[in-house]
Amino acid sequence: MNRIYWDTMLFVYLLEADPQFGPRVGEIYKEMMLRGDLLCTSIFTVGEVLVGPQKSGGSEVVARLKNYFARDEVDLIALTMEMAEHYSRIRAAHGVSPADAIHLASAAQSRTDLFLTNDRKLLRLNIPGISFIAGLDAKIF
Repeated sequence: MNRIYWDTMLFVYLLEADPQFGPRVGEIYKEMMLRGDLLCTSIFTVGEVLVGPQKSGGSEVVARLKNYFARDEVDLIALTMEMAEHYSRIRAAHGVSPADAIHLASAAQSRTDLFLTNDRKLLRLNIPGISFIAGLDAKIF
């Protein structure tokens, strides 16, 4: 079993059935479940995913998304002091956005085997605590 961290957009693609990226994310998700991999993300992701429905006043969608993340299928990584230290080192060394640094720090804190993103600028980074960073177009399984 591998710990596989998804950044926010992968959840958005999957949960909103994005026509361009949703099918690929769905394939990855199915393969992960078959292999017994653990899907993880930061609690910060939940907040990011809820922004769109909160703006549009979609209380039913907000409730559905909160229920999705409350299930045991997604390991939600808490924001801690240790994560804050990872965050500061990542921001200082790589100058990534605060949101990206939160994701990378959360993944590093939880000793992630694979960090999946659709953000190309993150693919070149080497972050202690994360074994591999890959994009959606990578052959990962």
